[in-house]
Amino acid sequence: MNRMVINRGGIKEPIDIDKIREKLIKACEGLDVNMLELESHIDSIYKENITTKRIQESLINLTTSMISFESSHWANVGGRLLMMEVEREVYHGRGYSYDNFYKTISDLCKNSIYDNRLLDYTKEEIMELNKYIVSDRDMNYDYAGANMFINRYLLKYSGKIWELPQEVFMAISMMLSLNEKKDRLDKVKKFYDLLSQKKISLATPILANLRVANGNLASCFISAIDDNIESIFYNIDSIAKISKNGGGVGINLSRIRGKGSKVNGYLNASGGVIPWIKIINDTAVAVNQQGRRAGAVTVALDTWHTDMEQFLEIQSENGDQRGKSYDVYPQVVVSDLFMKRVEENKSWTLFDPYEVRKKYDVELCELYGEKFEEFYEKLEMDANLKIIKKISARELLKEIMKTQIETGMPYIFFKDTANRLNHNSHRGMIGNGNLCMESFSNFSPTRKFSEIREDNVGITKNALGEVHTCNLVSLNLAEIEDSELEEISILAVRLLDNTIDLTKSPIRESDRHNELYRTIGVGAMGLSDYLAYRYLIYEESAEEVDELFEKIALYTLKGSSILAKERGKYKLFSGSNWDKGIFFGKKKQYYIDNSKLSSEWKEVFDMVATHGIRNGELTAVAPNTSTSLLMGATASVNPVFSRFFIEKNQKGAVPRVVKHLNNRSWFYSEAKKIDSKEYVNVMSKISRWITQGVSMELLFDLNKDIKAKDIYDTIMTAWKTQCKSIYYTRTIQKNSNIAREKEECESCSG
Repeated sequence: MNRMVINRGGIKEPIDIDKIREKLIKACEGLDVNMLELESHIDSIYKENITTKRIQESLINLTTSMISFESSHWANVGGRLLMMEVEREVYHGRGYSYDNFYKTISDLCKNSIYDNRLLDYTKEEIMELNKYIVSDRDMNYDYAGANMFINRYLLKYSGKIWELPQEVFMAISMMLSLNEKKDRLDKVKKFYDLLSQKKISLATPILANLRVANGNLASCFISAIDDNIESIFYNIDSIAKISKNGGGVGINLSRIRGKGSKVNGYLNASGGVIPWIKIINDTAVAVNQQGRRAGAVTVALDTWHTDMEQFLEIQSENGDQRGKSYDVYPQVVVSDLFMKRVEENKSWTLFDPYEVRKKYDVELCELYGEKFEEFYEKLEMDANLKIIKKISARELLKEIMKTQIETGMPYIFFKDTANRLNHNSHRGMIGNGNLCMESFSNFSPTRKFSEIREDNVGITKNALGEVHTCNLVSLNLAEIEDSELEEISILAVRLLDNTIDLTKSPIRESDRHNELYRTIGVGAMGLSDYLAYRYLIYEESAEEVDELFEKIALYTLKGSSILAKERGKYKLFSGSNWDKGIFFGKKKQYYIDNSKLSSEWKEVFDMVATHGIRNGELTAVAPNTSTSLLMGATASVNPVFSRFFIEKNQKGAVPRVVKHLNNRSWFYSEAKKIDSKEYVNVMSKISRWITQGVSMELLFDLNKDIKAKDIYDTIMTAWKTQCKSIYYTRTIQKNSNIAREKEECESCSG
């Protein structure tokens, strides 16, 4: 008697064991697994009148249950089965698979799902690109990556998934090449290969929105609030608009007067920054990131601000709950002077920015370096200042450390280091970092609100401030061969520069920043995979990592200069350090005398001197915790937390094994076993070649004999080795192997 199943059309038919076996052969092909082990379970999952879809789901669940440290390839089998399942689902939904890309584009454009600019390509061109699609590249995802791709990024129409993974990459590549003047289809194909072969990982806004009409592509925004009601609520409105469009926001609060300051001449009338943080917090919750999650905002305050001590308590469990803000991400902005005072165990003075501004006509948060130190010490000598408090610098850092252990925050931004290495210091200054502490450039508050309101057609440009804006991608070092690095780095710059012209930012100050700086952030993921593949131990690889990121710096700079020759340099290039021939704080002769790549550096210095560069900022290393799952790589430039771990998702808990594990397991240094100062040393080597920053996460295992001095020494090491920022501080709780959870902005996952 034939056993019956129900197919997707709802019709009963005899079970076709040969068809199931054919799928299993394809799913297991080339992998180190025993297909018979999986095949032997077919009888156990069969039930009379089971649907064919349910059989497929059961096989996928079986493969994930078989994943282990020793049998990691079952994750790839599960991913392949899941991709085959979605292709079958799409086929039954729309009636065709990968053989009619033109119909996919025309149907989705007609129904306002795809961007109509895709129809700028002719039918013949789209048909040619259809032939270039390699559907088998769907088979390159493990289960976690396939699951994320399908559930988060494939678009739906009429309640059904209406596009396939390789169509996503081709449609995005077509959008990326829209404005290419020469060999447009060749550019499409090059971008497609980079994306579909997982050589480059797109940040979430680009991957999710580029083929969608009016989608925001930028990941990071940073703004500053001036000390008046107009600016405060103008920025709250801006936060809402950015969050609505899926961006992460950084907000500098250091200009706002402190608690007890004057308002309209009345002393003690100001509530300080804490009430405003509460409103920002509630705005982030109310206006979510395109329905995916609550808006994500980091609020930044300089350590000299009179509200600093209260600021450190906004997420603690103690004290008045009315002053708490649990949905924002605090960061402290520290100066070299503060760190020197900590090191020397000297006092530190807190000031009210309003009182300083009224008496001296100076905005204290806009100073850095020697100018800040001179003026700050002058303020300390002023006996007539009313709102002032002296505390121990070291005790303040201890409070910062204590809060980090309790909550993972505040983040730390080393302001003087960032501005000392700012290639665009001729135009402004960097006040703090972004949400993931890897992307930052000059920004300033909007001040002339009357001009903005009066001119509804075109805003007087000097009325606008500048909101730092950056688009991100990551080089997937787990998949890139050494011989490919130069070409891929150059193409990554072109890709990101193209995105700037394909999107309109949610706020005007962001458009202005794009117009002036054309900031991009080429980052990296899969560093642990890259090192393990070469049998290099993470904490002993500082020299190799230094050379790798020197090459990335060199090639991205070269790529931007090539674009400048083709399209023109960014508007504020003149007078910048790039223009002066100072790259990463060093002049041309330094590279000629000290670099193994001296001839290549000479060529790039000459190119920049002749043509300039297209982008004021070039590189930023994001945390990309989520998109690294999609790429099947270790996150960012961090050591892997564990060689074998459980990933939680919508369908439950899935075992995960990192790439290149077989025969190389001892070369995977787990983060929890690496001394934090050794990790910081590797990060400092990377940071010196990054024009913006690196999302550097600290990890402390409280099961070990961790003392406050260990954390103190790590922070001091980060400062002394010229790191620009510290992102999360994570802890492994006592009597467990579990690290404190962290949340990051999905926009920075790239």
